[in-house]
Amino acid sequence: MDDHAAISLLLLGAVLVYSLAARRLGRANITAPMVFVVVGVVAGNTGLVQVDADVGWLLTVAEVTLALLLFSDASHLQLREVGRDRGPALCLLLIGLPLSIVAGTLLAYWMFPEHGWAAAALIAAMLAPTDAALGAAVVTDTRVPSRVRRLLNVESGLNDGLATPVVTVLIVVVASETGQLGDQNWVIDALRSLSIAVGVAVAVGGAGGAVLRWCRGHGWTSPLSEQVAVFALALLCYFAAVAIDGNGFVAAFLGGIMFGYLANAELRARTEFTETTGLLASYVVWIAFGAALAWPALADATVRTYVIAVGALTLVRIVPVAIAMAGYGWGPPTVLFVGWFGPRGLATVIFALIALEELGNTAVTDHLVDVASVTVLLSIVAHGFSAAPLAARYGRWAATLPDDAPEKVAVTPPSTRRIVLQADSPENHRTSH
Repeated sequence: MDDHAAISLLLLGAVLVYSLAARRLGRANITAPMVFVVVGVVAGNTGLVQVDADVGWLLTVAEVTLALLLFSDASHLQLREVGRDRGPALCLLLIGLPLSIVAGTLLAYWMFPEHGWAAAALIAAMLAPTDAALGAAVVTDTRVPSRVRRLLNVESGLNDGLATPVVTVLIVVVASETGQLGDQNWVIDALRSLSIAVGVAVAVGGAGGAVLRWCRGHGWTSPLSEQVAVFALALLCYFAAVAIDGNGFVAAFLGGIMFGYLANAELRARTEFTETTGLLASYVVWIAFGAALAWPALADATVRTYVIAVGALTLVRIVPVAIAMAGYGWGPPTVLFVGWFGPRGLATVIFALIALEELGNTAVTDHLVDVASVTVLLSIVAHGFSAAPLAARYGRWAATLPDDAPEKVAVTPPSTRRIVLQADSPENHRTSH
């Protein structure tokens, strides 16, 4: 049996078994990333499958996965609704995220000065995005105030899109420092790539959303065809930008925002097929991560690697969150709760795979992949097992707050569909919509 057949059978079998036991696993705080990473580690170390992190098909799957999830997450950003409670979310995204990257850069350079400032900044940017699905109980437990759940959900849905251009530009900077770009001007190349992405987002995501809305209004579409059309728009944003040397991820993210803004609520709900496809593709990435990256990273990790990983999940995250949330009257338990639940997950893994592809097998690349892998592994375990008990404990504290406390300000409950799919529990079914 060739490797492709073995990987296909492994994936389909693992997906089936997980799907049959998802609710029971959710009660035990076992998330989908935990399951599929373990499957990958076992399969890779027993020789059941052979997966190399730099094979072409894996990078393609990873890139498509990120593009689909960026588009679907961004399409649910309802700008008018966020505007009613935009302050805390914008502060986390526009103050907390940059501060986390700066703090992470300082920590990474302190630990590994031999790799330079650009590599340190790239590590920090790769570790900056959060993944709410790794601690799904936090945003699906109704005991946690809806404003706090929404804050975490909005942050997780958007910070990977904001970090993407930073990561891609820094990869170019690192490549130029190592001489892989020759005499090219990386500043001009980066600006041109981002400009193309913006144009594609407007032309495909925006115009596509407007055309789809018009066709729906005139009775030309069906519910199923609308789901397929949204899926096609997401992929078109990515591949159209890549085809003309633009940044496909930025195009997918901005295209999703444009689509969500110009489409109506019914069409925004048609992203379910896109989300489900992205979810299934993410399982491939998690298995490949376990088979190709996780175990070698743990074997090669040093004390300095673990210092960066632990720092990224604690002080590098919590201190910027505390600064960003200052002035809104949040209680210290809320600041710590939001600060702790910034899991590092799928986006970080995909960024590591992209860096490996773009930079090749070098000492710097090995360092980047090891730090990213160890951080994600620690996050999967720490946030997965702590989500439910800490959500319950925080919920009991929040219940004692007065009705006029900032945490209890009434907001629209967060959408948790994709998170529900990744951590299927009874609580999730009661709170999703």
